[in-house]
Amino acid sequence: MAHDSETAEAGGARTPLRREPAKPLEPVIDPAGWTKEEIAASTDWMHELSPAEVADLDAAVGAVRARGLELMEVARADFPLPTLGPVLDSIARDVIDGRGFALIRGVPVERYSRLEAAIAFWGVGLYLGVPVSQNAKGHLLGHVTDLGGTSFANPSNRGYETHDKLPYHSDSCDVVGLLCLHPSKTGGESTIVSSVTIHNEMLRRRPDLVAALAQPIYRDRRGEIPEGADPWYQLSVFNYCQGYLTTSWQGGYIRSARRFEELPAPPAALDEALDMFARLCRELCVSMDFHPGDIQLLHNHVVVHSRTEYEDFEDPARKRHLLRLWLSTPDGRPLPAGFMGKYHNLEAGRRPAGGIIVPGTTLHAPLEAE
Repeated sequence: MAHDSETAEAGGARTPLRREPAKPLEPVIDPAGWTKEEIAASTDWMHELSPAEVADLDAAVGAVRARGLELMEVARADFPLPTLGPVLDSIARDVIDGRGFALIRGVPVERYSRLEAAIAFWGVGLYLGVPVSQNAKGHLLGHVTDLGGTSFANPSNRGYETHDKLPYHSDSCDVVGLLCLHPSKTGGESTIVSSVTIHNEMLRRRPDLVAALAQPIYRDRRGEIPEGADPWYQLSVFNYCQGYLTTSWQGGYIRSARRFEELPAPPAALDEALDMFARLCRELCVSMDFHPGDIQLLHNHVVVHSRTEYEDFEDPARKRHLLRLWLSTPDGRPLPAGFMGKYHNLEAGRRPAGGIIVPGTTLHAPLEAE
């Protein structure tokens, strides 16, 4: 973890990592507490790959292919990047212990095969963490594309399988990465917001609602139930642990937990707190479009994200398609005990952000959406 005196570098810029120990129900000073105005005035969160860095990536992808390694077999040692690697290490520090997000632009997906794009993305991801399961199917490589799901409002659907607008949320991992293969015809804009900034603004306006979100709250597992677990679990939105604020925002999963009649009625202030959090997301967010070859990296404990509804091209080959990684960061910020309830019966020593494992889950990395 970084200290107050350290800095992170991304794209040649330096971001001061000013952090003070977070205390419950007090304003949090953290480098991830940015405003949309600060982000709009800067480009140091974006890194455009240079020709030398692309060549580095090409060589690493070619070496993996030449060795005949399966995607899941590729470790960081199998993906040396003498030129790009130090840049990725710097970006990783800024994502995990700094601003909380980054955009890497220029992966040559237009000349990569699907396998080559997946290898490149997987290899870049290994410079931030370890891929973990994204769903009950055990996908270590995910596909964000419209599979014809009727609506995210249906508890059996996952939002990334539809073209719907997605509510603001944080994924169930430390860092989520997206590689754009094909953008949509219209829409599909990514919007992100600092959950540290939301906490502080909510504290300024309504400290009672911050307190409501700092209590354990029931959440729906939406059918992805670990062995021996209930179809729900409890976790606070705002968690204070070892001097860090860690936010876990899944408003839709909180509201849908009310379908379980055996659970107690939610506290009176909860709906107002959920509404205010969602309203602040819209008020404080910053937007970005995806271009082919873009990699977006988000630290879920300090950033929440959304996506606008989109329309696809009629040509199936041009449908919006993103590859996705969920990454566990073993040296990431400390996580409170409440996270254990989500993952349930973790093996000793496993970080409680290890992905979704349910009975029958088999880990694999499909090259096509399934």
